[in-house]
Amino acid sequence: MAHHRASATLSPSMNRFAQQLAAHHIDHRADLERETLLTLQLNLGRRCNQACRHCHVDAAPWRTEMMEADTAARIAEWIRDHRPPIVDITGGAPEMNEHFPFLVETARSSGARVIDRCNLTILEEDGFGWVAEFLAANEVEVIASLPCYLEENVRRQRGDGVFTKSIAALRRLNALGYGTGLPLHLVYNPTGPTLPPPQAELEADYKEALARDHGIIFNRLFTITNQPIARFADDLRRQNRWDEYLDLLAANFNPATVEGLMCRTTLSVGWRGELYDCDFNQMLEMPLGGGGRPLHLWDVTPVDLAGRAIQTGAHCLACTAGCGSSCTGTVTNQLLTF
Repeated sequence: MAHHRASATLSPSMNRFAQQLAAHHIDHRADLERETLLTLQLNLGRRCNQACRHCHVDAAPWRTEMMEADTAARIAEWIRDHRPPIVDITGGAPEMNEHFPFLVETARSSGARVIDRCNLTILEEDGFGWVAEFLAANEVEVIASLPCYLEENVRRQRGDGVFTKSIAALRRLNALGYGTGLPLHLVYNPTGPTLPPPQAELEADYKEALARDHGIIFNRLFTITNQPIARFADDLRRQNRWDEYLDLLAANFNPATVEGLMCRTTLSVGWRGELYDCDFNQMLEMPLGGGGRPLHLWDVTPVDLAGRAIQTGAHCLACTAGCGSSCTGTVTNQLLTF
């Protein structure tokens, strides 16, 4: 990425992320645009068996927004036609959508690497005993949320009983070959308005603690910075810590993360088929391209996407603070490069 070294022009009308780009002589239009599509991320809906405090989707058992059959069919047709390298399936709890198996099987038969973003506890719910075996049979990569290896920290973020169910689910996945022959990755989110610790060091701590205390193995740990949107944003405002958290993110802005931001190569698809640069923009209703009629997946081809401007906001600071943050963990091993 060639940074433009002309004098930065800071405008009060810029969002705080755009201000940081300008301050570091990064041209928003020239240096932050979509590249070749790598990952098609499908959000199958907002329903979930949990209601976690940090959830940027604001997912919960009472949510009704779920992808319907006609939308799933059109997305499946697009996958068959365009064969994205990775299909990343998320929610809510995506396994609660009745079209989850169909989309997994379609993507796998089209040659895609398929990821299931699993909250683990769904594997222990009545009526979902089939999920773990289905994932293993289809060689689906599992990226599972486990915000800490300590029970009390998990209870504070995700509720009573979640840690016990998560451990049971991880043991079930291990028994099916996950963590050895099949990829199993865990996700850490801070329990409060702080940046994650160094990913490699925390991964070592997780592996030691989970193996020692529970006999569990996994492949990688991804640290993800909490996004100041939805439920987590509400918490910040209730605690009068909104400005403090945004200041923390801005103070730790790392220009080395910009080139590796996931919005460059990931396309987020909402439960109605509409398009966004990332899952966070989807939750903020910031559609791809901005303004006008929202685009749907079946309106575009991968070639149409390359070179498009990326919609940004202050929340993008969470992806560029410290070592950066994406759906697959840190963006760079570099800390600050001022």
